[in-house]
Amino acid sequence: MKITVQSIHFNADQKLLEFIQKKTDKLDQYFDQIISGEVYLKLENVEDEANKISEIKLIVPGVTMFAKEQCKSFEEATDLAIESLRKQITKHKDKTREKLSEHKAILNADEVSDY
Repeated sequence: MKITVQSIHFNADQKLLEFIQKKTDKLDQYFDQIISGEVYLKLENVEDEANKISEIKLIVPGVTMFAKEQCKSFEEATDLAIESLRKQITKHKDKTREKLSEHKAILNADEVSDY
């Protein structure tokens, strides 16, 4: 899966980029049809310590999945966003499987009634 990382208003170090790539690559275990992903890292100008935002967008056939998290570190925000995307992926897979099984049942019923 091809991941594009954009850091807004700062330069991300190589260690952070490798961490994000490693985490997003694990999503392939749950769904192998992910086309690409985009990660946006932002620093928000607020007084709060939790000023680091990680936004992840995944392109999947038929669907675009998105997760946004704000934490004290980019690593923590990325972890939470990846977990949210994992849940979205499993939910999408379940829906796709249900539709596929419904179509198969309809096709099988049609074949039986033809005889």
